[in-house]
Amino acid sequence: KTMHEPFVRVVKRGEMPMKKKVFVRLAAVALALVADALFIFFVTGLNPIDVYKAMIQGTFSTSMRFSWAMRDLASLLLIGIALAPAFKMRFWNTGAEGQVLMGALATAAVMVYYGGKVPNALLYTAMLVASVLAGALWGFIPAWFKARFSTNETLFTLMMNYVAIQIVACCVNIWRGQASSLGKLNMKSKAGWFPQIMGQRYTINLIVVVALTIIMYCYLRYSKQGYEISVVGESENTARYVGINVKKVIIRTLIISGLLCGVAGFLFAAGIDHTVSAETVGGMGFTAILVSWLAKFNPVAMVFTAFLVIFLQQGTGQAMTDCGIANSFFADIVTGIMFFFIIGCEFFINYKVQFRSSGKKEA
Repeated sequence: KTMHEPFVRVVKRGEMPMKKKVFVRLAAVALALVADALFIFFVTGLNPIDVYKAMIQGTFSTSMRFSWAMRDLASLLLIGIALAPAFKMRFWNTGAEGQVLMGALATAAVMVYYGGKVPNALLYTAMLVASVLAGALWGFIPAWFKARFSTNETLFTLMMNYVAIQIVACCVNIWRGQASSLGKLNMKSKAGWFPQIMGQRYTINLIVVVALTIIMYCYLRYSKQGYEISVVGESENTARYVGINVKKVIIRTLIISGLLCGVAGFLFAAGIDHTVSAETVGGMGFTAILVSWLAKFNPVAMVFTAFLVIFLQQGTGQAMTDCGIANSFFADIVTGIMFFFIIGCEFFINYKVQFRSSGKKEA
């Protein structure tokens, strides 16, 4: 019996050299810029070069704008780092938004009830411990149900975001009393606010995130627990065969993930917002999924993917202002086109398209 090969098929590539990977990704960015330029010209009628200049100015034109980019980069990067171990284990943690919120809420609670009543060193310690415990708890709950009952972690963690939002909204309503909003906590005493370093209170955020990035990179790459995470992510059956306690790894990894999200909430409340609300995280918990995935769960590579996201967010916002673009969807479309090409290029890195050869196969 003679069998014909399919005219075209997709096959998995072997390991592509790093130089070629870099070339493919740079080519994807170049194509994205061309596609964005065509959209800008034909839809808005603007000169794409002028729009791109405005985007660059949105981040680099002044030291203030660049410092804002670094502030947002630190927050987004930390959440991405928190998600990395869970995602590397193939535990699809979509609950970073809620875990960060609970960390920020715990921090704010300590600021409300103990601000100005205890020394600053003790206050900061209590804020950090409370945020870490809250975030870790919010990570532990879905992990325990996954390990014990094999629940769907994606839906479970997603639903817990909404629970966290309602808890935060309830607490904010209690704390604000008759006021129209909660406002900044401890405005007069600034108890629980980070001290200014180099003129900014979020400088400590940057220092903490740099340290945690290095620690997480070493943890995932060189530690025994990082190895166990990789094995469980590749195959739970293989992990069990070599003697790894899969349930223990799942719970431990999600506690670490939630713990780091709690730290992010602590930095939001103490170093940036000095308050808490249901909008504190602002969707960064979901954006961080993209950051983590694009970097292949490598904390060092996340520095670049997180910066790309922040650059596009600030740049498109500045372009809309400078170029008089009233359509609020402009920023989303430009950003979406860019990520469409960047994500799409991963297909060509991992797979190749083969066309039918002239020969026939005998079955």
